Amino acid sequence: MAFKVVKPGLSTTVQDLGRPGYFHLGIPEGGAMDRFALRTANMLVGNDEGAAGLEAVFMGPELSFDADTLVAVTGAEMPIFVDGEPREGWSAFVVKAGQTLCFGFLKAGARIYIAFGGGIATPLALGSRSTYPIGALGGIDGRAIAAGDVVPVGEATTMTDRSLDRSLLAPVSAPVALRVLTGLYWHRLTPACQARFFADEWVVAPEADRMGYRFRGGSPMEFVERDQPFGAGSDPSNIVDGCYSYGSIQVPGGQEPIVLHRDAVSGGGYFTLGAVISADMDLIGQLQPNTKVRFTEVTMEEALAARAARRDRLARLRAALA
Repeated sequence: MAFKVVKPGLSTTVQDLGRPGYFHLGIPEGGAMDRFALRTANMLVGNDEGAAGLEAVFMGPELSFDADTLVAVTGAEMPIFVDGEPREGWSAFVVKAGQTLCFGFLKAGARIYIAFGGGIATPLALGSRSTYPIGALGGIDGRAIAAGDVVPVGEATTMTDRSLDRSLLAPVSAPVALRVLTGLYWHRLTPACQARFFADEWVVAPEADRMGYRFRGGSPMEFVERDQPFGAGSDPSNIVDGCYSYGSIQVPGGQEPIVLHRDAVSGGGYFTLGAVISADMDLIGQLQPNTKVRFTEVTMEEALAARAARRDRLARLRAALA
C-alpha cells in the first residue's frame, strides 16, 4: 500500500517519536513537535503510538490513495476533505482507493498530524523514520515530501471509524502560559531582570521552526557584571560552551529568548536561563507567529507534577481508544 503526493503543502515531513540516544554525537532526538497529537492519531487508526505519520505546518498536503486506507488527522484546526466531502479532525475515517485527501485553510494551531493505518513504512535511519533535514536523515531521502513522491504504508490492523472525546485534550490559556524551570545560568541575570522576564508579555516571532521558537516583545536581559572567562568573548550572554537540553531557553545577545525544540543543536556558546518543562513542549509546536505568551516559573516538584498529569491524560486516552 502507498499514497501519492499530489501537492506537498508548505513543509510536510515524515515524523515519528524521534531517535533518542545520539544527542552526545550532535544528532537531536527529533520527531513530532506535538507528540500528543501524533500519538493520538496513531491510536485512532490502530497503530503503535510511535508509528510514523506526516507532520504538516500551516498548510496541508494533497494525497491520493491506491488502496482503501484508514486515516486520522489531529493537531491544528484545519478543514479536512475527501473528494471534497468534509471529515472531522481527531477522528479516524476511511479514504477509499482512488480518492484524494486534502485540506482547507488553517483556522487555529500550527501543525496537523496525519496517521495512516499500518504507519508510513519508509526506511529507518538510526532507528527512526523521522525527517531531520539538516542531517539529511529519515523520511524521504532526508527531506520534506515533494509532489510525485510515492510513500509506502504498512499493513493496517483495523479499518474502523472512530472519534476522540475532545474533553481529553488539554485546555489552552490566553495568553499562552509556558512553565519554566530556571537553570544553570539563571544567576547571570540581575534580580530585576529575572522578575521582568516572568512579568513581561512576549509574542512568538516569525522565526519559529523545528529547531526553535524565538520570542519578542519583552525587556532585554540585564546581566550581573563579571570578568568574562577566557574564550567567552565580550558579550555577557556568551559562555565558554555548554550543553543544551530539550526545551532550553537561550538568549543570544540578551535580546530575544529562543526555546530550543526537536531539531535543535546539542550545545553552544550562549547562556541558557532555564528550560520550558516537557509537559508544555507540545503546546509550543502549535503556536503561530504573533501568539501572546507569558513564561511562568515553576519548581521541580511542580514540573514533575505536570509531567505526571500529562501521563495521566495519555493513560485516559489509551483507555478510551482501547
